[in-house]
Formats: sequence, C-alpha cells, structure tokens
Amino acid sequence: MLARAFMVLLLAALAGLAKTPKYKLRGEISPPARSYVALYGATTPYSNGAPTDFRGGFEFKNLEAGTYTLSIYVRNRGELRRTIEVGPGTADKNRLVTVRLRLDDRLMDREAAKRAHLVNIRELSVSDKARKAYWDAQKRLAKRDTDGALAKLNEAVKMSPHFVAAWNHIGTIYYQTRKYPEAEQAFRTALKHDPEAHAPLVNLGGVLLNLKRPQEALQYNKKATEARPQDALANAQLGMNYLMLGEQNLGKKYLLAAKKLDPAHFSHPQMLLAEIYLREGNRTAAARELEEFLELHPDHVSRDKIRAAISKLQQSP
Repeated sequence: MLARAFMVLLLAALAGLAKTPKYKLRGEISPPARSYVALYGATTPYSNGAPTDFRGGFEFKNLEAGTYTLSIYVRNRGELRRTIEVGPGTADKNRLVTVRLRLDDRLMDREAAKRAHLVNIRELSVSDKARKAYWDAQKRLAKRDTDGALAKLNEAVKMSPHFVAAWNHIGTIYYQTRKYPEAEQAFRTALKHDPEAHAPLVNLGGVLLNLKRPQEALQYNKKATEARPQDALANAQLGMNYLMLGEQNLGKKYLLAAKKLDPAHFSHPQMLLAEIYLREGNRTAAARELEEFLELHPDHVSRDKIRAAISKLQQSP
C-alpha cells in the first residue's frame, strides 16, 4: 500500500515548480578558465548563453523560477553539466541565485571536446540563411517566445533539411511541451542525417520512455550511456528504462551514477531510488533519498507531501 502511495507521490513530484517572479543567476567556475556557458530550460523551452569573463564569471538575468541545465564547455577539455534550481529557496532576498562550480576533469564529458573537432560535411553545407534562422530561434527562446523560435527552426530545416542541431531543437521544444509523437519524429529525422549525434540520440531514448515504449527505448539509452558515460541524463534514463522493464538492480546502478554526476538532476533520481529502496524494504534509505531531494529542490510543489512521506517512513513500521 505504501509503495502504491509512493508512486502517486513520484508522479506529483515530477510536475515541476510553481511560477515565481524574475530571478538572476550569477556564477563562477574555478579554477578560472575561458569557457562558454549555456543555460537551458530543463522542463520548459528556454535557451541562452555567453562566454565567461576572465575570472570565470557569468550571469543570466530575468529568469523564471524553475529548473535549468547549466552547460560549461571548455575548449580541449570537454563539457560539464549541472542542474540549477532557481527560486525562493535558492535565492537571496534580492532574488539572486549564486553558484560556484569547480572544474573536475574526471566529471567532464570529454566526448563533447572530441566531437567539436570533427567536421561533418553535412554541417558544412548548412546555408548561412539557415544558420541565421537557427540563431534567431535561440534569441527568441531566451525571451520565452516558444512559437517564434519553433517557426524560425522550421525555416532553418526547410532551407537545410540536414541541419541536425535545428531538428534536435525542434524535437526538444515538442518534448518539453509534451507533444511526444512530434518530438519523436524530429529526433528520428536528426539521427537519420547523423546517426552518431548524441543529443537527438539521448532525447529519443527519453521520449520513447514517455510514450511508454521502454523495450524500444532501451537500445537508444544504452547507446547514449556507452557513448558518453559522464552524461547524467543518459544514465538517469537508462536507470528509468531498466526500472520500467523490471530490472531493479540495473535501474539502481544507473540512477546512482546519474546522482553522482549531477545530484540535483531534473530527472529526480532520488525519487526513483527512494521507490527502489521502499520495494526492498529499506525505509531508512528511502527516507534519506527524499531528504536529499528536498535539500536540492526546496521549492518543489510537492514538498509538503514529501515531508509527510519522510515522517511516515521514519515511523516504526
């Protein structure tokens, strides 16, 4: 009975964060390194980016409360991704969220650096007009103009049908607006033009899970994790995939890996791990995962229900 109630709680937890006023995100990476920092909406369409200053600092303004993916790309070293929560629980009285990230080569995705040096002939043949439309779409996403961004991206792929990045962004917008069949088609089109492209690969694995096709999704999530073992999203999805297929131990393995790579990851690995521990009869471990979740996501809309679940788990069975 408790396990069933927990599944209801999990679904509620994945609903996201309540909307709040505008915030500012200010960060610094150490040791300082000239890099490019991008900020993406983890669950809603948003995209922005800028190079760091000479101290490794960066700043994003006019952010809505929510969950974001921060990407730090350092030339010849790779990419580091971290989930950032923006909201009253993580901001100061001036609505400023401050983050300090230490560059650790052991956690950086080096495949991203290798990929940057590869020249894809299809990419070279993308027209200048298509590239302009693509960057115009990014500017619109920074202003939360989702419809305008989607229109520009469709312009881009109409001019250059093999424009993989544009197809992936189209799929991502459909994914985040829960239009899963359209997202699947866009990701498949991207992979048709570049079967080794990682972003549409891992995204296709995710959308197939949402379409409740875990057996079909498994090949994509396995390939994504094998290609980039430092990708928290790939690990989290593979863990979810195994869990949906009844492979609980394998699910736990990859969810723990995802949590190690990005503790606050927007897939909420703690919630799924708590479910696993509950199935195993380990109420203490389940409560510990929920407590960690609340520490990382203090503004979550289900926080009161999660606190109640923790209290119940901590009581004698």
